[in-house]
Amino acid sequence: MNKISTQYFPSKFGDLLIGVFEDKLCLCDWQYRRMRTSIDQRIQKSLKAEFVEENNSIIEKTKQQLQEYFLGERTTFDIPLCLVGTDFQKSVWEALLKIPYGTTESYLGLSQKLGNEKAIRAVASANGANAISIIIPCHRIIGSKGELTGYAGGIATKKRLLQLEKIDLYQNQLELF
Repeated sequence: MNKISTQYFPSKFGDLLIGVFEDKLCLCDWQYRRMRTSIDQRIQKSLKAEFVEENNSIIEKTKQQLQEYFLGERTTFDIPLCLVGTDFQKSVWEALLKIPYGTTESYLGLSQKLGNEKAIRAVASANGANAISIIIPCHRIIGSKGELTGYAGGIATKKRLLQLEKIDLYQNQLELF
């Protein structure tokens, strides 16, 4: 059986579970999220590996880059990734990686970029299945009217991450009046 090196990483934004498989980050997710068990099982089954709590150079690099991000000193990440999901999920996660720091996108906009504006629900579902939070920036996805929508780390955490990136959360909402 293969192994996924894991460690817990407490941050000021919440506790994260970090996992590395064959020197690639496959997991950086909120420890207390609702889908924790199903995501962990999907990753372990797909990689035919089990979690082993141990240190690893990629885990250390991930922690360092996350710390720099949380301090406002980093806007991009350069960690090798191992995306574990369906081809469609991977296409959504690849599209998320193209959303620049300090900007947001809607589910509709992301669906359009993927060439299928009717796939909003599927895009939202894939967004929710993202196991590499922050680095694959699913927190940058908001509702079409600028409202904050669900987030694995919780809406309060999503709001704090967007504020960290200096995103004006009320800009789109003011256009409604």
